[in-house]
Amino acid sequence: MSGGLSEPRRLLDDIGLSLVFLTRLRLPSSDFGGRSLAEAIWAAPFAGLAVAVIGALVYAIVVALGLAAGPAAALALAATMLVTGCLHEDGLSDIADGLGGGRTREKKLEIMRDSRIGAYGAAALGMSLLIRWSALSELAGPGHIFLALLAAHAASRGLFGTFMHLLPPARPDGLSADAGSVTAETAVVGAALGAVALLALGLGGAIAAVVLLSLVFAAFRALCLSQIGGQTGDTIGALQQLGEIAVLLVASVCLS
Repeated sequence: MSGGLSEPRRLLDDIGLSLVFLTRLRLPSSDFGGRSLAEAIWAAPFAGLAVAVIGALVYAIVVALGLAAGPAAALALAATMLVTGCLHEDGLSDIADGLGGGRTREKKLEIMRDSRIGAYGAAALGMSLLIRWSALSELAGPGHIFLALLAAHAASRGLFGTFMHLLPPARPDGLSADAGSVTAETAVVGAALGAVALLALGLGGAIAAVVLLSLVFAAFRALCLSQIGGQTGDTIGALQQLGEIAVLLVASVCLS
């Protein structure tokens, strides 16, 4: 990223790569200037913005058609999951199964690679859906839904670069190892963009969300280091889910 942020073409390449990698959205170009995921991860909050817009649009449309807030929130949540291909939900369930079912580091990593979902993964996924839906259901109107989704999806993805920078890959192969090393500059830019998105909750809400996200980040980082010795693609997906939940809980207080 160093030397690239000043070049508009590099900025657009990084944003495009983040959109294509983190969502099911497709763009005409698939080259993106040869940029790597590690170089482009600062732009992950822009993928969160796209997911938030789609979720909020679905909510606004179905509410305009007369649907109640609860079912509308469920459909908005479903839309965000469809546009990401449940990428992060998959990571959360894999982490829950691995950490819950494995006794050794090697066994935990082996379970995380298993495509089948177990009891721990199903329970974690169910709780994630329930908490996010209940938080969105507390909000009144498409405007508040958009602000909550924007803050949650952008800020949770803004944590990716810092997490990848601070933790080594837990295994020599796989998504995390293939992504490359994230520089401190890249990590800071991504985190800053995520923090700016939190202002959608108001200054007080943004401060509360930063504090809660910091606690979640520190606790999950310590857990990953102690259990598997680093990070994987699954841990990054689980971090997004935890971050999204944390911000939506704050939004349910600040915006309801």
